[in-house]
Amino acid sequence: MQHPRRDNEAPQPFTAGTRGQVRTASRIATGMLPVAHRIAQVRVENQSVRSFVLEGEMEATPGQFIMAWLPGIDEKPFSLSCAAPITITVARVGPFTTALHSLAPGDRIWLRGPLGNGFSLCTGPLLLIAGGYGAAPLLFLAQVARNAGHAVHVSLGARTSAALFFQERFAAFGCAVHIATDDGSLGKQGTAVEQAAELLTKERVGALYACGPRPMLGAVRNLAYTHRLPCQLSYEAYMRCGIGVCGSCAVDGRLVCRDGPVFSYR
Repeated sequence: MQHPRRDNEAPQPFTAGTRGQVRTASRIATGMLPVAHRIAQVRVENQSVRSFVLEGEMEATPGQFIMAWLPGIDEKPFSLSCAAPITITVARVGPFTTALHSLAPGDRIWLRGPLGNGFSLCTGPLLLIAGGYGAAPLLFLAQVARNAGHAVHVSLGARTSAALFFQERFAAFGCAVHIATDDGSLGKQGTAVEQAAELLTKERVGALYACGPRPMLGAVRNLAYTHRLPCQLSYEAYMRCGIGVCGSCAVDGRLVCRDGPVFSYR
């Protein structure tokens, strides 16, 4: 899951000013220095989204994130869309992601992580609800859930058919994929949450999982409450350090990077 709202600042050198001091201090405190990974493959998902498949694997849980650093530009958080091989899926929305999109196989990206708390598997069939860029961490979750023998439904939503991605990869894992677009250009016209609500009247589901814009997550939480289902939601927030040092991602008294980004509700 790439977090587009975090990419609205001008790129800064890694050690410049307070931001550099905070990040340097956090790395010294945790011993977690960025590690270089070479790009093995770049996949074009749609006109604005690319997946970067890196050399190497990472011990990670779906829903955890990494901090990606490009020297002389900046550092930003991204969810993992796969851990073996390490893969991040990035939408081009600002200076940092534009720089990422200019990279090619053989180039390097420096990573810290995995960070934060991820998803955990509940019992029974699972319903994954993805809004826009939220498909990235849910693809990783779908892979792990299917490997564990869970039946998985995916409600995949986007504004238009051109903005959709990963529908074929969810299907390749054996998930039942249900598409919704705001304009009705593909699948059901409406939102991923509206489609999920309809699915809950037809399918047996043990838990809801979602990643997407904050209003969407609120709607999923209400849906889970109505159907008395546990749900796990992956939240977005502006992050600097990624480990709970700077406090930039504080929301309602909690730090998204340290206490989340995945929160569980019953």
